Amino acid sequence: MTDRFFLYDDLVNTKTRFVSFMGENQRFDLALIQSDRYYGKVLVLDIQGNRFAIIGHDDLDEEGYLEHAFNLQEEDAEELRSFLREAV
Repeated sequence: MTDRFFLYDDLVNTKTRFVSFMGENQRFDLALIQSDRYYGKVLVLDIQGNRFAIIGHDDLDEEGYLEHAFNLQEEDAEELRSFLREAV
């Protein structure tokens, strides 16, 4: 057996918020994970859609970012964007 080479192996404390809300077309089940990593951004996990992204306020202003990251239609992404503006 060969030795495993880790680039890093850290344990960090996190603050995790689980939230679920219903949009016009779909339900959002999210986990928002905050830690000292990711330069103040939040790790957002779409539990039902099996997708995630590291998101900060600058990412919310980037056109098409949420649509691509979470595979959403424009209307659904706008609902998520509106929520994340308050939560991130």
